[in-house]
Amino acid sequence: MSILYLLIPLSLILLSLAVWAFFWAVKNDQFDDLEGPAHRILFDDDENDLSPAARQRRAQDNAEPPHNPDEHDDDESNDRQGGTR
Repeated sequence: MSILYLLIPLSLILLSLAVWAFFWAVKNDQFDDLEGPAHRILFDDDENDLSPAARQRRAQDNAEPPHNPDEHDDDESNDRQGGTR
């Protein structure tokens, strides 16, 4: 019977620890996306599986060269001026 004096406070401490951990997880968005990882495994080219260097290389390969509006192609400038080649 005297063991209950130890087990009841211990169980209340463990319960409060579990409740605190649950609310911490909710607050820090640990339960934000439960279905995403299940669907992500179906795709071959997953960005999350790449290393940071590989992600940067892929982003550079897919990036378009910047368009400079001050530069004109010869064909476009001739068309605007009414000239032909």
